[in-house]
Amino acid sequence: MMVHMVLRGAVLLWAAFFGIVGARGLIDPASYTETFGFTISGVAINTLRADLSSFFLVSAGAAALGALVPAWVRALLVPAALYGTALAGRLFGAASGDPVNSGIVQAMIVEALSVLLLIGGWWVLSRPAPVAAVDGTANAGL
Repeated sequence: MMVHMVLRGAVLLWAAFFGIVGARGLIDPASYTETFGFTISGVAINTLRADLSSFFLVSAGAAALGALVPAWVRALLVPAALYGTALAGRLFGAASGDPVNSGIVQAMIVEALSVLLLIGGWWVLSRPAPVAAVDGTANAGL
């Protein structure tokens, strides 16, 4: 039970962080250019605001839903798929000759750790928690 609570807390912190990134970018899309190290101008700012914000906000919302509502734990697979796809795209880009710097490597590490947290969270939280026996030992229904 304690593992479930800690895991739910870790996923909720993850969701809060990326929810803030998404909300910040929705309100001020220039924050994405600072955070991710690229520049954009003109009408493209609208695409940046819409696409990156939706990526982060949907990921955060699905993760929070999966962590808070036990019946919806499969929602954790949504952000896992999004971050896994982002990681696969970065790996494909690196293999195709795209420039890679420390920022790209850091993003790939964050994406890989996110996928591990979210899939691991889904795996653990989708299984019943061990029930404590009267003597205080864990009894998994055996």
